[in-house]
Amino acid sequence: MTEHRSYLRSLERSRRSLTREDRPEVFAMAGREWDLLDGVFAPPFSATTGIALDVLGLTGDDEPRYRPGGSFLEIGTGTGIIAVSAALAGCARVVAADISTAAVRNTALNAVRHGVGDRLRAVHSDLFAALDADERFDTVYWHSNFVLAPPDYRPETQHEIAYVDPGYQAHRRYLSEAPGLLAEGGSALLQFSDRGDVALLHEMADSCERELVVRDRRRFLEGAEELEHILFEIRG
Repeated sequence: MTEHRSYLRSLERSRRSLTREDRPEVFAMAGREWDLLDGVFAPPFSATTGIALDVLGLTGDDEPRYRPGGSFLEIGTGTGIIAVSAALAGCARVVAADISTAAVRNTALNAVRHGVGDRLRAVHSDLFAALDADERFDTVYWHSNFVLAPPDYRPETQHEIAYVDPGYQAHRRYLSEAPGLLAEGGSALLQFSDRGDVALLHEMADSCERELVVRDRRRFLEGAEELEHILFEIRG
């Protein structure tokens, strides 16, 4: 395993993020202010959330990857920036799911802050487990915990789950289940990174009889390190 992909390095980033003296209670991003609760992934400490907003067309002039007026499901919502921004961009029904109870509270708080609490529902859910069986969405999106940890690693906190996925168990489930949540003509999206194991992800997609189609690529600097994020559409 290269240092670039080291799960131990990602776990250290997780632990450091929780205890930094400059961790804010409120931060600015995409021209708006957002609440940040303890124990929730901190967007100010990583460029990745801003990249996600751009890739989805929720800022600037990028092509929208959602259906205005349609429905939007975000997995791993964290502070809720993506989900709230989707509602502000015109999505009529937004569901924001997270395995972290603190993240669910944080998303609900930001939905109220930005006046979209009437069309955004924050759900405590392990991927799709807590969703209604008949719910369907025009867009399903997950900015995943793309760093591969050993299959037997057990996260010590819910915060670590935002950084690593032991054995890519969650990724396998997402590849298998996400297309089944789509309304007619909808798209299942996965934002991944070269910090993850792209080859293994493709192998898993093949085993699930899914095809991964690249919809966008972005290279950017995070500190002194150059990263690439890849937006995949899952088909099949």
